Amino acid sequence: MMKFFMYVSFMFFFIFKNKFWVFQFFMFLGSFLFLFLGSYTNNWFQLSNNLGCDLLSFGLIILSFWIIALMFTSSFLVYDQNDFLSLFMLMIFFLTLFLYLTFSVTSLLMFYLFFECSLIPILIMIMGWGLQLDRIQAGLYLLFYTLFASLPLLLSIIFFFLKYKTLCFLIFCEVNYYLVNNWYVYISMILAFLVKMPMFLVHLWLPKAHVEAPISGSMILAGVMLKLGGYGLLRIYLILSNLNFFIINYLLISVSLIGGLMMSLVCVFQVDLKALIAYSSVVHMSILLGGFMTMFSWSMYGSFLMMISHGLCSSGLFCLVNIVYERLGSRSILINKGLINFMPSMSLWWFLLCSSNMAAPPSLNLLSEIILINSMISWSNFILLILLFLSFFSAVYTLYLYSYTQHGKLISLYSFTQGYLREFLMLILHWIPLNFLILKSELFCLWI
Repeated sequence: MMKFFMYVSFMFFFIFKNKFWVFQFFMFLGSFLFLFLGSYTNNWFQLSNNLGCDLLSFGLIILSFWIIALMFTSSFLVYDQNDFLSLFMLMIFFLTLFLYLTFSVTSLLMFYLFFECSLIPILIMIMGWGLQLDRIQAGLYLLFYTLFASLPLLLSIIFFFLKYKTLCFLIFCEVNYYLVNNWYVYISMILAFLVKMPMFLVHLWLPKAHVEAPISGSMILAGVMLKLGGYGLLRIYLILSNLNFFIINYLLISVSLIGGLMMSLVCVFQVDLKALIAYSSVVHMSILLGGFMTMFSWSMYGSFLMMISHGLCSSGLFCLVNIVYERLGSRSILINKGLINFMPSMSLWWFLLCSSNMAAPPSLNLLSEIILINSMISWSNFILLILLFLSFFSAVYTLYLYSYTQHGKLISLYSFTQGYLREFLMLILHWIPLNFLILKSELFCLWI
């Protein structure tokens, strides 16, 4: 892992020479190089200097590099207008570095440090390249929600170190039978990750951050930053799995599923395309959290699958909204009507990504939702009614998104445009892994 850290650090030299496309090339190259480094077993590999990797972190590191490489493709206007290009590339470099270290460190304290450090570049991107005045408020929401919930996590990490004199993941998984049964520790260890996912009731920072962020910020927020919460939960619960406080999980499952149902209804009333996709992310994370909290190994596999599939699908939908926004200057559904006449070649990609968002085969979303719904119904049959309505309204708001944008009377009657080659490439590179990874889905079940 140390040699790949040096590879990421090497890209720093391209920043101040404004080598935008060279930087993007090395990000794509890094994705493929890292793909061939994996051992594809359930063991840790590439252990060195407090860095290491198993299949859980392996999948999320590749997802991070892939989404960050596609961020360059979507952010062509920053390059074209030279909108503080060197600073923009510097923020992406630090974001790449922090995300790589977050997913690859084996120490709990280092994980906490880089988990918090990854906020700084995304905060600067929202405040610096956001389009509206509300971006300052959105950035502060993002910062304070996350930092406020992370303080108890730091205190718990200090408590663990004083008690066990180690913070290594690999050792903790062996000594978790001897953890103190303290519900303060249990809540403080998971609270930061619940806010980061985000769970319903602590989700208000997410729609604001998405709506105010530039396209690159929305992509990395939806594609990778929300996955930090899921990754943290999957890691922490290997440590906490023997604490007897799963009564708290009952409450979390109830809040998640009822909140997901309410958010899917909120999606139907949205008129801002970005806000609709942001609220749909909250719905997906509610299903993920509800399934995960049943604590079956089956549901952990589904959670990992959902993180990968949602990262690709949601990022692709934000790209489509940005493509329309660059032409029409608006994200309103009331203005963006009849796009099948305005951009006929893009309508296919709207259909493909919207169908993946509502878990149509053969997307990874379908497999992950089947696994999570199965685990929840196995846990309690009473959940079936809520899941029925949740799945129905998820399909409703996705059809609403597709039909209201593609059909209807076009406002700019005599306009017509096509997509650029770079835009089609960007959408293809979202859709192909989303629908073809299902052929090797057993890899997502080996990590535990």
